[in-house]
Amino acid sequence: MKKTFFSLYAVVCYCIFFATFLYLVGFVSGLLVPKTIDTTAGNAPSSAFMAILVNLGLLSLFAVQHSVMARQGFKQKWTRIVPEPIERSTYVLFASIAVILLLFFWQPLPYTIWNVANTTGGYFLLGVSFLGWGMVLLSTFLLNHFHLFGLNQVYDHITNKEQRILRFRTPFLYKVVRHPLYLGFLIAFWSAPVMTAGHFLFSLVMTIYVFIGIYHEEKDLARMYGGDYLRYQQKTPMILPYNKA
Repeated sequence: MKKTFFSLYAVVCYCIFFATFLYLVGFVSGLLVPKTIDTTAGNAPSSAFMAILVNLGLLSLFAVQHSVMARQGFKQKWTRIVPEPIERSTYVLFASIAVILLLFFWQPLPYTIWNVANTTGGYFLLGVSFLGWGMVLLSTFLLNHFHLFGLNQVYDHITNKEQRILRFRTPFLYKVVRHPLYLGFLIAFWSAPVMTAGHFLFSLVMTIYVFIGIYHEEKDLARMYGGDYLRYQQKTPMILPYNKA
């Protein structure tokens, strides 16, 4: 019975994540979804200042949840409450909820910084943004998509296998930069045919968060993989592809 519950729970958490990710693509790109980064739903704040405060609060909630729950020290304490096989799925669920709150309560700031929509440049930027989203997904599959989102852990549990730990590998994009997933997000966020003040705020804060997240993530990776990761750091650039030799 417990194994059945764990299986259903992991699948539901994954489905919520994937639906949230797809909506986020439309939200940032301004395509195919009812509420985007530049459209209003419900009651908007009375001033731009209040909109900025609301948006910063939503971004901070996501950043704190995403960072704190990803740390090894938190995981060790968290698994005293949440069974280890569904710890990752629960992290994915909470991360999805944080994003859903951001999507639902985000307040647009429709002051235009640039607008090249419906031009050759605009179509080019839109294409680059989708390239970034594709890089995000590809990066997860290059490592182990289903491990990163909690499905492998539950599968190992219900088949009575020992929990797998991802071995250190640097496939394809990871040979070019250490964090192609984060690079993909940055490309997707900034490649906007229409850049409003709200979109700029979102992209700026998320960029700051990405580099803070990388700092903490690399400390965890160095502790986990030791010299292998330290040598990888020395020879491979962090986020922008260039020759470190």
